[in-house]
Amino acid sequence: MRIMEHIRAQQLRTLFVSILVVAAPTIAAADSVSNWNITAARAVLLAGQNGIVSSRSLAMTQVAVHDALNAIDRRYETYALTGDTDPGASADAAVATAAHDALVGLIPVGALPFAGFGSLSQQTAAIDFVNATYATDISTIPDGPGKTRGIAVGHAAAMAILARRSTDGATAFVPYTPGTNPGDWQPTPNPIPFDPPAAGDRLPAVLPWWGSVPPFVLRSADQFETDGPPALGSELYATDYNEVQAVGNKIRAVRTSDQEQIARFWFEGSATGWSRIARVVADARALDSWERARLLALVNVAMADGFISGWADKYTFNFWRPVTAVRVGDTDGNDRTIGDAAWESLLNTPALPDYPSTHSVLGAAAAEVLRRFFDDDDVAFTVASGAPFAGLTRSFTSFSQAAQENGDSRVYAGIHFRSAVVDGIDQGKRIGRFVFTHAFRSLLDDDH
Repeated sequence: MRIMEHIRAQQLRTLFVSILVVAAPTIAAADSVSNWNITAARAVLLAGQNGIVSSRSLAMTQVAVHDALNAIDRRYETYALTGDTDPGASADAAVATAAHDALVGLIPVGALPFAGFGSLSQQTAAIDFVNATYATDISTIPDGPGKTRGIAVGHAAAMAILARRSTDGATAFVPYTPGTNPGDWQPTPNPIPFDPPAAGDRLPAVLPWWGSVPPFVLRSADQFETDGPPALGSELYATDYNEVQAVGNKIRAVRTSDQEQIARFWFEGSATGWSRIARVVADARALDSWERARLLALVNVAMADGFISGWADKYTFNFWRPVTAVRVGDTDGNDRTIGDAAWESLLNTPALPDYPSTHSVLGAAAAEVLRRFFDDDDVAFTVASGAPFAGLTRSFTSFSQAAQENGDSRVYAGIHFRSAVVDGIDQGKRIGRFVFTHAFRSLLDDDH
């Protein structure tokens, strides 16, 4: 599987991202919950964790923060931490310690036999960053019994979620052999030069076992399984093929400049991007720490389950990516498709099967949680993008509009067929709905 090549490519990719992260300016936030969500997002990028691994890390960190606050004042259902409340504990100390201890436990300092978790140097840099941030943060809290008890509460919350997920198989390497027939996923070429840089070419499949990781809230990974991609000889497949061939082509595309910006804006990892959206709206609505912690836990757990569920389908259907399909389009048995051996996608194609688009799954899951949390879809917001195309700004009039554009971006980038996006959005909505109604529920009659 060329594991060492994969690891070296991952190191280059994550080094590029890490440089951007370190160079990023400090982002203002309303309280310690948001500050530590920002810290967690930076830490997993510094650690070299890819989007799939980081979704688990961010979900577990947000669960720890949520449980810590509710161990002080129980407003919502806890997830992993049980026991009596401690009203005298410092909330800020509990939040900082819960996030810090969870992140330290989630960033393994040691080389793993596969890409996705980062190199030793990246992991060490991330731990140093988290430790330094914690030292600064905790030093601003006055010493006393409240601080001491808050630290204890936060530590207990982090240990509870780390223990609960310690045997979930996230690091259980499983080999994968690509297919060779038309329609089968095969290691994909990327545009030359790579866009974004340092992506690697024809890499082995990423974390093919992730669909076997137990979900956080869903009953099983296949609870909301998709129907599968269209048959190669179908009219729907030809429609999907011809759309992405035209709009996602790097050189001779028919996309607009706005569509190209959309492709780049949404190329950021879903977990960090949609967490930022949640923070932006939380700031606008002046949520308190408990509400903010619940929202970020719901959003991140829904996205983590979205990856697990979508991954299970990806490696069930093993459907090829547009760049593979278009280059051999004359061999797919469909008279409505025309091959182009020189075709390149606008942006890099991730090394994993096409269907469903988990980027679309996660966006729809997060949007559904946000819609239900605020009891309104028509919430306007403006948000900036993060790495690798940081600083782009877009405005939206609703969560569903953002989720749809998030899915569209994958077609404009030339890396997904439309059916993968449509079915991914549907799957994500169902996941978001289930997570919202089954986790972190209010214990107060007049709350969300």
